[in-house]
Amino acid sequence: MNALPRLLLLGATLAIAVPGWAQPAEPATYLAPVVAELAREWPKNRTITIVCHGHSVPAGYFKTPTVDTFNSYPHLLHRALKERFPFAVINVIVTAIGGENSVKGAARFERDVLPLRPDVVLIDYALNDRGPGLAPARTAWVSMIEKAQAAGAKVILLTPTPDLRVKSDGPADPLRQHAAQVRELAAAHHTALVDSLARFDAAAQRGTPLADLMSQGNHPNARGHALVAAAVAEWFKP
Repeated sequence: MNALPRLLLLGATLAIAVPGWAQPAEPATYLAPVVAELAREWPKNRTITIVCHGHSVPAGYFKTPTVDTFNSYPHLLHRALKERFPFAVINVIVTAIGGENSVKGAARFERDVLPLRPDVVLIDYALNDRGPGLAPARTAWVSMIEKAQAAGAKVILLTPTPDLRVKSDGPADPLRQHAAQVRELAAAHHTALVDSLARFDAAAQRGTPLADLMSQGNHPNARGHALVAAAVAEWFKP
């Protein structure tokens, strides 16, 4: 057996034998330090900063050009966290830009995100990353993940929300491929994972038409945003 098959076999063995190896972070513990800070009362508390970085969906675009900020998932998350942590001072800051992909988002990450000194960074670009493609997107996501982690921030990666214009939802579809890549990145970098696409798929399997969760072909409506917000909020359980 030459060196490459040995390495592949070793990787497969480790993935089975070592708990937590190449897996997303554990929901019960990953944000425990942040949750502990959120639970502190004055005067021992401090401001917790959550940054939502991405494209038009976290930016709050519904049926373009309408921006429905208060029904978008960053705002719904903010409300949910305030209900859960009544003593907390929380800033949820949106640095998302409509139409942007991860390559452009990575280029401004040090300028627009890191100076905010975030405790948690959400990255949501996969819907638009079908433009640049898988390899450039991977490079951009890795850059943002590593910079956020080096700055001491916890990272939450989001798979894309649906696109009703997609003709096929098989594994060869680019949207599905980018979702799979986000899952892989969460595992490789041991970050939190919010599988938005899986949440929408599950809703559809329960009988909810995807169109009922969308304001237009590629933007969720309030019900769709609520699905994403609930999934993110699960990582902030005491």
